[in-house]
Amino acid sequence: MKSQLDDKSKETLTKQGYSVIGDHSVVKVCGWTKNTLKGKGGCYKLKFYGIKSHKCMQMSTSVSCANRCSFCWRDYKSPVSKDWDWGVDDPTFILDESLKAHHKQLVGFKGRDATPKKLYEQSTDVAHVALSLTGEPIAYPRMNEMVEDFHSRNISTFIVTNAQFPDCIRTLYPITQLYASMDGPNPKTLKELDVPLFKNYWERFIQSLDYLAMRNDRTAIRITCVKGINMIDPQGYAKLIQRADADLVEVKSYMFVGASQDRLKFENMPKCEEIKVFTHQILEYLPEYEYISHHDSSRVSLFAKKTFEKQTWIDYPKFMLDFPKQLEDFKKIDFKSVEFKHRDDPVEDRSYLV
Repeated sequence: MKSQLDDKSKETLTKQGYSVIGDHSVVKVCGWTKNTLKGKGGCYKLKFYGIKSHKCMQMSTSVSCANRCSFCWRDYKSPVSKDWDWGVDDPTFILDESLKAHHKQLVGFKGRDATPKKLYEQSTDVAHVALSLTGEPIAYPRMNEMVEDFHSRNISTFIVTNAQFPDCIRTLYPITQLYASMDGPNPKTLKELDVPLFKNYWERFIQSLDYLAMRNDRTAIRITCVKGINMIDPQGYAKLIQRADADLVEVKSYMFVGASQDRLKFENMPKCEEIKVFTHQILEYLPEYEYISHHDSSRVSLFAKKTFEKQTWIDYPKFMLDFPKQLEDFKKIDFKSVEFKHRDDPVEDRSYLV
């Protein structure tokens, strides 16, 4: 089988600071990991969920994606595809090599005066993985094996999906937190921002939300706000959030960085206060949710179901202990009860949004 990444693509990614693992996976140290090792504070996930940024690895199991999102920082040279048409690397190989590459990228912090020795030593023991670097990670055909491998090593799993592969959401084993991107409250806006390959992108998105609602692990919606384009119709977003029955919702500013600067303008990046205002506008239609917090540096607000009682930090050791039972319960879910099925042709009837 052919490789997802050819030699030229691998060379380009390497120059951009990525470590290429096998034929379709990549690792890149997050800026927040570096900041923490410099004593400059952690990611918003520290504030919201108790993740220690210096113990977090950022990666993806697939560089390919089914969207060409206008706000994405990557260039348009990476592969896009509706199907997995490549060879499949072994999950243990991917994880082992990703950890090696991650540690190699951080070794330069060892012995620096600006890096507390204790923090560097802790960074060598990865406790969290963010599968959100680029591409569509859940499209990797052996993701469930990899999830089990992560958890067997006491590494928590945060995965972000663009919600164009509902069957992958349906079959994905329980993880620590599963995100679905929600980039528009209607088909027109979603298409304008995400530039999807699938003609039935909206139907696939809706079915992804339906499957998300049936899951028993923690689920989250991420709304990337692009000023002047999708900061509209807060009630529309609220209806979709209710349909997904998401536990948490992050309302995050588009950041004017990378290749997105060729497609959008600086003015499209909302200010912190604009994110907060839009967050509360959505919350007006969600009485079962409440505002939790905001992280200024990341320009992101968080709200959650009131059942959380504003305690959104995760008990990671408990999650690891509970995973076998979660997996057992997951396998009992009757996903066939979801009647809506994605089809090859777009559906004009939007009554299912009412």
